[in-house]
Amino acid sequence: MTTLETNTAPVEASGEGARTPEKAVRWAIPLSLLACVLLAFFDKISIAALFSDGHFQQAMGIDFDTTRLGILMSAFLLSYGFSSVFLSGLGDKIAPLRLLTGMMVVWCVLMVAMGFTHNYTLMIVLRILLGVAEGPLFPLAFAIVRHNFPQHLQARATMLWLLGTPVGAAIGFPLSLWLLNAFGWQSTFFVMAMLTVPVLIFVRVGLRGIRLEAKPGTSQASQDERRAARRELFVSPHFWIICIFNIAFLTYLWGINGWLPGYLIKGKGIHLEHAGWLSSMPFIAMLAGEVIGAWLSDRVDKRAAACFISMAGAAAGLAAVMHLDTPLTIIAAMSFSTFMWGTGAPNIFALLAKATHPRVSATAGGIFNGLGNFAGALSPAVMGALIAFTHSMDSGLIFLAVMAAVGCVLLLPLLRRY
Repeated sequence: MTTLETNTAPVEASGEGARTPEKAVRWAIPLSLLACVLLAFFDKISIAALFSDGHFQQAMGIDFDTTRLGILMSAFLLSYGFSSVFLSGLGDKIAPLRLLTGMMVVWCVLMVAMGFTHNYTLMIVLRILLGVAEGPLFPLAFAIVRHNFPQHLQARATMLWLLGTPVGAAIGFPLSLWLLNAFGWQSTFFVMAMLTVPVLIFVRVGLRGIRLEAKPGTSQASQDERRAARRELFVSPHFWIICIFNIAFLTYLWGINGWLPGYLIKGKGIHLEHAGWLSSMPFIAMLAGEVIGAWLSDRVDKRAAACFISMAGAAAGLAAVMHLDTPLTIIAAMSFSTFMWGTGAPNIFALLAKATHPRVSATAGGIFNGLGNFAGALSPAVMGALIAFTHSMDSGLIFLAVMAAVGCVLLLPLLRRY
């Protein structure tokens, strides 16, 4: 495969908001990471399409119990967050390509096992294991881009692999619903497992020879510098503000991913045969938001402001959805909300890179991603419990809108500096 390359200008190699040294930029790197994230996202959300399926509920021994269904998503996300925090250091010890290969093989095996499962408790265990296996992915992708792209290209490079989230949802939901209707719930797991093979081949070609550092720091001085940067990271109030903001940011994402099809079907009365393509529209809008948001923010370089505007728009869109009744207007308002959220997605990683030292990229990315997913993991379960308690699907959207507003408030101290 021919790798596209461009040259970057010389930049500093240390300090806050530091850029990588001068080197050829390989755009095949984020494209390969995109394929990996896309596959992982298929595995994450495929189960959400089964929430309204009677055969799946019967196989698991449960009815349409919104709390227990929400736990299926939350169990994955809790273990995913734990793994992201505590296993992200594997990226500093194992070659990135070798680590990704091992992770993807495990994903494949677990998806096959889920397809054969007819027990709710066992499905929970398999979802937990899948979360552990996927946890190091985002911190590793963040570190790879951080060390191979300069600051002025990081939002666009990050955007490329983050597109796996909206593209995965836009394709994954209708694909899962089609497989569900045509071949039954088990096929949704088996097809996702089969997709691992071509993606693994593409990733191994695109990431061959990649390293987190051009020259691994093996000297005692380098290790001391890394320890000092880690201590500085742990006492940085700006780092922790960004991490807490990411909690609100990912609460929105996983709440939408977990309940959007169910909300359209049960909350707004949209027929199942139409829900597939309708449920993909907000994620197509999210994709557009990520592209436009990354391009604008790389030009303006106001990362915190971009994230603030993103969450404010997402909250406004959700508020509009609850007051609309026709399918097209509901989808339009939901798409506006997800578009606005998407504009912030690449910028939050660029904001993290701007506020932390490059020597602790994997550590910062792991804590940032892990804490966000720990809390975001609760979103589907909390929304399910609220829906069950209030007997209204709108209560779940109110929860997401409130969390988005809280996120905006958190960013206020960072708007001028970043």
